[in-house]
Amino acid sequence: MKNPIIFIALLTSLLPLIGAVTAGLLGKQLGRTLTHRIAVGLVGVSFILSCYLFKVMVIDGHPAVDESFYTWATAGMLRFDVAFLVDRLSAIMIMIVLFVSLMVHIYTIGYMADDPGYTRFFSYVSLFTFSMLILVLADNFLLLFFGWEGVGLVSYLLIGFWFKREAAVFGSLKAFIANRIGDIGFLLATAAVLMYFGTLSYHDVFNQVTSATSKTLALFPHYEVSVITLICLLLFIGAMGKSAQVPLHVWLPESMEGPTPISALIHAATMVTAGIYMIARMSPLFEYSPAALSTVLIIGGTTAFFMGLLAITQYDIKRVIAYSTISQLGYMAVALGASAYDAAIFHLITHAFFKALLFLAAGSVIIALHHEQDMRKMGGLAKYMPVTYLTFVVGALALSAIPPFSGFYSKDIIIEAVKLSQVPGAGYAYYCVLAGAFITPLYTFRALFMTFHTRERTDPKLRGHVMESPWVVLIPLIGLAIPSVVAGEFFVNAMIFSQHKLLGNTTFVLPDHNVLGELAEHFHGAKLMALEAGTTLTFWLAMAGILTAWLFTAGFPRWSEAVKKRFSWIYAILVRKYGFDDFNQIVLVHGTQETGHLFYDVSDVKLIDGVCVNGSGWFIRWFAQTARRLQTGYIYHYALAMVLGIIVFLAWYMWGL
Repeated sequence: MKNPIIFIALLTSLLPLIGAVTAGLLGKQLGRTLTHRIAVGLVGVSFILSCYLFKVMVIDGHPAVDESFYTWATAGMLRFDVAFLVDRLSAIMIMIVLFVSLMVHIYTIGYMADDPGYTRFFSYVSLFTFSMLILVLADNFLLLFFGWEGVGLVSYLLIGFWFKREAAVFGSLKAFIANRIGDIGFLLATAAVLMYFGTLSYHDVFNQVTSATSKTLALFPHYEVSVITLICLLLFIGAMGKSAQVPLHVWLPESMEGPTPISALIHAATMVTAGIYMIARMSPLFEYSPAALSTVLIIGGTTAFFMGLLAITQYDIKRVIAYSTISQLGYMAVALGASAYDAAIFHLITHAFFKALLFLAAGSVIIALHHEQDMRKMGGLAKYMPVTYLTFVVGALALSAIPPFSGFYSKDIIIEAVKLSQVPGAGYAYYCVLAGAFITPLYTFRALFMTFHTRERTDPKLRGHVMESPWVVLIPLIGLAIPSVVAGEFFVNAMIFSQHKLLGNTTFVLPDHNVLGELAEHFHGAKLMALEAGTTLTFWLAMAGILTAWLFTAGFPRWSEAVKKRFSWIYAILVRKYGFDDFNQIVLVHGTQETGHLFYDVSDVKLIDGVCVNGSGWFIRWFAQTARRLQTGYIYHYALAMVLGIIVFLAWYMWGL
């Protein structure tokens, strides 16, 4: 390995894998304490190495390093290499992934303390981290696909970790199938890249993009589509599966059946952000496909608005945060569609902090209430759990985009960027994300008030035992709360508006699409941006959302029931989640089962067993019995048969003449 940076990147990714193998194979022999020390320690060292890479690549401005260290296969002129691309984007991403993963590893020590699968869980979480690092560091589509499938597989294991629960098994299978649907699009996109570009290397593909813009493919007779557009749309189908965009979002709420630490890891900085990262990495392709950008904008806007509405009707505290994640992923997709790739990554980073914080704070509540997740059985917990309460408040304010918390900067920039975008569909997406500015604080503070304020609704047997979580749980909360407060103000200029942006030239934007460049003309510093928030519509929509949440939960809770009755048909639609789950269950699940039964009854039972197997036996038996009757043993019967044969032969011969 020629370059030491590649060696450090390889070591950074392999350390979690070593922890996963150690915990998985030797966990029982090592014991719980030694297992978690090894797993947490290796992820911690990996995080330190990622900080060093961040310093070298981002702060010191080291050029991007792209190096192959293993050739997996060759086919003619094609080489399939295991190679890493270490640049500003990948350096920032792996640092965020490892920071959140480290917090989750520490939190797991307290949350899973009494679980019999303790060491197995550490193995899965470390393996999940390894897969995400490979996905981020890959320099070609093949290695990207390896990491892509890795996080999908391990997420299946983690969501179904409590495999004796039917809901967990159902949720893990649903996540696996929904992701496979998206992966078909990703796999077809990879095949199209190889077919039209003759390589799977990012660098080589991006260098050929401009020459490939005129290439078309005939999907149907007399109907051709741009090759670039086809590849981008197929890639986005893959991103829709991983990043839970409508209609492939259905798996993400079901992932709540897994333990809370993995809910935080999946929803914060790893699996669900893989699709966002992938599209940002593929910006040189997407920029030359307005149709693909419009599709991303429209689907992202739809996801941001309509999935946010669903969170208002949920009572499971983890599902509220899960639908919030889907909605925020819609915001990131809108930024991508508006060519504001840096803003999408910026929101990905800030979202990683405050969403992990909210999940882990919710987990702290769940621990205190002996794994109760229904907010209707909570209330008044602020006085019992002050640290958890304060960290949840920080996460809620950041998610609601209240200045100066981190979510304010990233979300506000996305809303303003899509407002300036000229890509078709930008108008629709703008109104969706603008409405989301009201909906997000509404469901977030509804959960806050129902959990920590209002009257106590906990089980009377538990009230005397509710207490703050142990410090091994609280330390990650405090560690995530700090960047949830300061990360936005600290990074907004460097990430978005500086002439020497942190991401450098790792994302590509055509001059006609440079909406962030237009915004930069009106940016005069993070502090002034926060001070001027009071003059913006988004700020007052957020404040209205918080006030509405208070009125309907803590202030006048009867209003909530009155509104449900008055708009019962809308409430029914939201409770049924727009029918997506019903459609999947009735049409896809039951439809597939009935189709399977039909094929079984017709092809297997009747055709194969009835006709081929039993039918062939019946025919042979019938033929044998019939032929046996012809063998009578009388000479005159044989003579008659000979005469009849001669007559038939002569008749055929005369007919031919």
